[in-house]
Amino acid sequence: MKTLLVLAAAALLASGGAYAAENSQQNKMKMCQAQAGEKKLEGKARQDYVNNCLKAKPEATASSKNKMAECNAKTKGLSKEEANKVRAECMKGS
Repeated sequence: MKTLLVLAAAALLASGGAYAAENSQQNKMKMCQAQAGEKKLEGKARQDYVNNCLKAKPEATASSKNKMAECNAKTKGLSKEEANKVRAECMKGS
């Protein structure tokens, strides 16, 4: 249970918290609106396109899981405090 909490905290730190999530949603909205504009969609068609675009799941989900596994592997044998630091730094890196 403690491990799960540590991993959740590390993921939250890596994502930058709620502000990053809000900023990410704003960026996604801008991207979807731009794509709708490129397709010259208007009215209901534009609204439907943007809504579907916003609902789409990010493609990086699998790579995020791989990144977490990679970062966890780097913490083997470290104390709890050291492991948390290493994991947080690892998750920040691209």
